[in-house]
Amino acid sequence: MLPTVSKTRPSSSTSRPNPMFPQYLRRIVKWQQMDIEYTFWQMLHLCTAPKVVYQHTKYHKQTKNQWARDDPAFVVICSLLLAVATVAYCAAYDHSAAHAVFVVISVLLFHFLLAGVFLATSCWSLTNAYLREEAPNSHVVEQRVEWLYAFDVHCNSFFPMFVMLYAHGFIPVLLSNLLFMVAASYYHYLNFLGYDVLPFLERTTFFLYPIGVVIVLSPILILGGFNPSRYFMNIYFSQRL
Repeated sequence: MLPTVSKTRPSSSTSRPNPMFPQYLRRIVKWQQMDIEYTFWQMLHLCTAPKVVYQHTKYHKQTKNQWARDDPAFVVICSLLLAVATVAYCAAYDHSAAHAVFVVISVLLFHFLLAGVFLATSCWSLTNAYLREEAPNSHVVEQRVEWLYAFDVHCNSFFPMFVMLYAHGFIPVLLSNLLFMVAASYYHYLNFLGYDVLPFLERTTFFLYPIGVVIVLSPILILGGFNPSRYFMNIYFSQRL
């Protein structure tokens, strides 16, 4: 009898676990292993030329065979900058040290990390379930979006938004709404770039659709006199404003 070759793909239960994530977590406390200079280079170019950053993502895939960063420096530095900005707001507007600590932890934990985990998981599930291209034949290696890469995309998209939103104070309603519109649109544009660079995904323009929603809502909020800057400041500093 001639030997036969099964064309069924291995199930996830038989695949080996990816050791990348535990190594990633261990490197968070090892500053000497972080590439700080490259991280600041990425942050600068995310605000000026984001396509350059994702071009380097392709090089990273070719050299290390993974789309996600293996260096947690970006997350660590972004968290530190976010903490410093939040502390500055607390020093100017807060009424107690205990509440200031709560605000800092809340911003870091909920605004950045937990929101990022939720958004990254949603995009990771969506892209793997609906946006991957069908393999032309059984000999092509199946590719999937890495969860850690989805979180990288969130962090990349979050940083310019942080620069635009957390760095500004009280400004008129028009400029405030315009800044929020640009920041939110830029977030979704960078989200799109992050998934569009993956050659095995299709219909990634889906990630640009929220920009249309933002553009439609902005004039309505402006005409209604809604000031997003003051709204978010009141959430944490209502006793002082």
